[in-house]
Amino acid sequence: MEIIEYEDKYVDSVKTLLKELQEYIVALDPYHFNILKDDYPEKIYIKDLEEVKNNKGKIYLAQDNNEIVGLIIGVIRKPIVEFDYERLNDMGEVLELIVTKKIRSSGVGYKLLDKMEKYFKSQNCHTINIDVFGYNDIGKDFYFKNGYHTRMMTVSKKIKYSKEKKND
Repeated sequence: MEIIEYEDKYVDSVKTLLKELQEYIVALDPYHFNILKDDYPEKIYIKDLEEVKNNKGKIYLAQDNNEIVGLIIGVIRKPIVEFDYERLNDMGEVLELIVTKKIRSSGVGYKLLDKMEKYFKSQNCHTINIDVFGYNDIGKDFYFKNGYHTRMMTVSKKIKYSKEKKND
């Protein structure tokens, strides 16, 4: 198994893995807010590739016996200064990390994450952020074991609503 840099010839494998990740998230979602449309792999691929191109990003793939079995996509966010806070250093952000189901828990995710962390360090990033779906306990455990911690959290509550809109 080796970690390689993305090339266009792997586009179909990347889309397949992105679809597998979304299927996993959809299955975890107790609210059933997340769905998987037929065009999802193409749309998220285009969106992620654009982010990579515009933000000094990288895509690394895990390849085993000429099969792509995992991927990580990361970008570098530039410093920002806004009215209520400022971040003065570049920050790495992992957009996607997926290892195909048949080989999860085999160390591939760690190798991909390690490769991306090395890239971010080489680019003088001081922080790495990764969004994790709240119901993804396996994903959260993986990141905690790799030295990550919760910094921000979104809380959510499902409410019932009327299909008729009321004017307030």
